Amino acid sequence: QVQLVESGGGLVQAGGSLRLSCAASGSIFNINAMGWYRQAPGKQRELVAAIISSGNANYADSVKGRFTISRDNAKNTVYLQMNSLKPEDTAVYYCNVQGRSTYAYDYWGQGTQVTVSS
Repeated sequence: QVQLVESGGGLVQAGGSLRLSCAASGSIFNINAMGWYRQAPGKQRELVAAIISSGNANYADSVKGRFTISRDNAKNTVYLQMNSLKPEDTAVYYCNVQGRSTYAYDYWGQGTQVTVSS
């Protein structure tokens, strides 16, 4: 059984920083992409940032220059450093892991709340 455990969410003032972490545990092999999505109230879930095993990353236009995604392959962990936070960054942030072992898989974390006050 695979678990994604997220941490690092919370309440921060505009302009502040937070760092999210997501550790994948259990029988998980050959992780390809690791990413962060977010969902604000009344809105669809959207991609924030993703990083593949080679280290190449892509970001939503709204977070470019402010957020940085990174991963530790030895620990099956992905991080999201969020700087210069804005109230519009307020959302539940979800970790996502995709890969293929004997079959393709796509796992989600339980979500962590990020609230940015103005």
